[in-house]
Amino acid sequence: MGISVFDMQALQHNWSTDETRAIFDEPMRVQKWMEVEAALAKAQAKLGIIPQAAADDIEAHAKGETIDIPKMAAEIRRVKHALVPALKQLQAACSAENGQWVHYGATTQDILDTGMVLQIRDAHALYLRDLKAAAKELARLAREHRDTVMAGRTHGVLALPITFGHKCAIWLDELSRHHDRLKEVEKRVFVGELVGAVGTQASLGPKARQVEEGTMAILGLGVPDISWAPARDRLAEYASILNLIGATIGKIGNELFNMQRNEFAEVEEGFTEGKLGSSTMPHKRNPVFAENLPCVARGLRASAGLMLEAMVVESERDGIGWKTEWKAMPECCLMAGALLFQCVSLLRGLRVDKARMLENLDRMRGYLLSERVMLELGEKVGKQNAHEWIYEASMHGIENRLDFAGAMRRHPEISKVSTDAEITSMTDPRGYLGEAGASVDRVLARTAGWLES
Repeated sequence: MGISVFDMQALQHNWSTDETRAIFDEPMRVQKWMEVEAALAKAQAKLGIIPQAAADDIEAHAKGETIDIPKMAAEIRRVKHALVPALKQLQAACSAENGQWVHYGATTQDILDTGMVLQIRDAHALYLRDLKAAAKELARLAREHRDTVMAGRTHGVLALPITFGHKCAIWLDELSRHHDRLKEVEKRVFVGELVGAVGTQASLGPKARQVEEGTMAILGLGVPDISWAPARDRLAEYASILNLIGATIGKIGNELFNMQRNEFAEVEEGFTEGKLGSSTMPHKRNPVFAENLPCVARGLRASAGLMLEAMVVESERDGIGWKTEWKAMPECCLMAGALLFQCVSLLRGLRVDKARMLENLDRMRGYLLSERVMLELGEKVGKQNAHEWIYEASMHGIENRLDFAGAMRRHPEISKVSTDAEITSMTDPRGYLGEAGASVDRVLARTAGWLES
């Protein structure tokens, strides 16, 4: 039965991927608990805290398939505890004597938190992979369209000429910083814990620190200096980075969505055989990925906000914020995976219409180059005079349906100090791109290292 968009077979592909669902589904959640329990027993046996035979038995049975999840769920509803029913099944799978050593000295949050970190680490590898794939597509587009002139827009209207490559390089630069953030946060997030009920490790005995170090070494996780049971910034930071990535991808999708409007038609999402745009309008070719990205990004922002709420913990532990994480963190991870996957697909199939970009650039018949003309003319006659003359020429030209070059040629003062050839040159958008090309080259050079690694 599917109720959530992550579970519905008809909708889940919009909000998650097969890979991320496999990491965060219930069987894998239980599997990670078992991995922590096995590592704990193994570390304790090595230190002589529990018998080696018990550790071997626990490790042999601490598997996801050992746990009957429907039976566990029914027992959780009865006893009102999230982990004990699974522990009881693990204990029963071991011999009567060895089962007594299951979960020795640990507390529930030790297992659930460390298990969650293991899940996030698995998803993290996917994010790095897909972030690089998206960045590679942006690098390709930036390189191919380094000199593809189009209209830059500010406040929703035409402003000055840019290149499509410049736009893509800005997005690439942003994703590059997200890659740095993901790598830099690893040392803070991929950390487990074995701290006991109130964080003092009293239940783990005099070798508590060695137990924690040994367990985390087996799991490949870092060891905290002190309990992070009431300090939820680690997971909140990771959710916040995913939120930043989602915001960037949502922005890219929204921009490409708008650029596909029929009135602009500067790009088009790749079209596949059988793709339908409408149940009543057979002609439509809708921007599916570009539309979905900002939608999912909004959902990610909401779940990431819940992770910040979960940072407010009372005393040494409470379930108010912690249980919020059980919902919000997997949702953040699922949506981040969907955003990255769909972003790669969108960019890979994107069609760029250079001719339409030039047409749109000329919609204002050259007036969007008034800044350039003012600056160049100002060198001859002074900026204030240039501003006044260009204003006069522009108002007269717009009212009389003249293009910008024609309006300047009719202005008595401008025509005295500028030749026809100079006016033509000043109103050529390709001559007013500033450092656009050089900026693209710098971004491509700087990002080449991690994209090619």
